[in-house]
Amino acid sequence: MLDAPTRAFLTEHAGYEPADEALWLSALTHGSTGDKRNYERLEFLGDRVLGLSVAEWLYRNSEEAEGRLSQRLNALVSRATCAIIAREIGLGPHMRLGKQARDDGGEDSENILGDVMEAIIGACFTERGFEGGRDMVLRLWSDVLHGKTGKRKHPKSALQEWTAGNRRRMPEYKLLDRSGPDHAARFTVEVSVHNVGSAQATANSKQDAETGAAEEFMRKFG
Repeated sequence: MLDAPTRAFLTEHAGYEPADEALWLSALTHGSTGDKRNYERLEFLGDRVLGLSVAEWLYRNSEEAEGRLSQRLNALVSRATCAIIAREIGLGPHMRLGKQARDDGGEDSENILGDVMEAIIGACFTERGFEGGRDMVLRLWSDVLHGKTGKRKHPKSALQEWTAGNRRRMPEYKLLDRSGPDHAARFTVEVSVHNVGSAQATANSKQDAETGAAEEFMRKFG
């Protein structure tokens, strides 16, 4: 069911060795595979576990007023933050995607990464209850809860944070060109931020081209 690298990955980040392999496999499975047992229901559950875990941590570790706590909570449990953490732990290669979704860059899609991140929290909750799910969240969210990353940000995450911090629209990625045979394809992607500028990069996958474009944009404008 789970291959050895994925089992080791889940064991490291869940804090224990998964028991129900089918459960965890479904948490990693996108609907594009055609598998009806995908991550959607676990993502629904994990979203609630994440929200309560972070809300409890903020309540216990901050004296801020309710309005400020709500603002921090919304930022900490957002899909963008989930995707940032998913990239930092290397979740993408362990996800099960259909060919089209993978070719379209699904392995680095903020939406898919964020959803699968929540789904594996839901799987942990299902096996270990709230305490187990909360422990997983607090380990993975430790840096952002304390206002630090501890690692170099992924270029796409860094760009997204830059745009938010500068009150700009979210970056937009556009595939400009795809050339070459399937086994040696070349993708050229442009990323643009409204009223700031744009940058391009070419790579062997759409995902890598987007990453390169984000890195070039930050070099030019960050």
